[in-house]
Amino acid sequence: MVRHYSKKAGKTVKSAMSRRKRGTLKSGRSRKTVKSRKQAIAIGLSEARRKGQKVPARTSSGRKK
Repeated sequence: MVRHYSKKAGKTVKSAMSRRKRGTLKSGRSRKTVKSRKQAIAIGLSEARRKGQKVPARTSSGRKK
């Protein structure tokens, strides 16, 4: 079984989840507070990608058209 996500990427997502719980996780240009669990995970993964951690590329359904 091949690992798709690195341990560091998991820690980045975990930190995004804890920021959501504290109410300090913001989203997009509007900087609105994130309340959705799924959105928090997505933000954590995109942060991990930006840092260059091992995370699979976004799927076509996850991209804005």
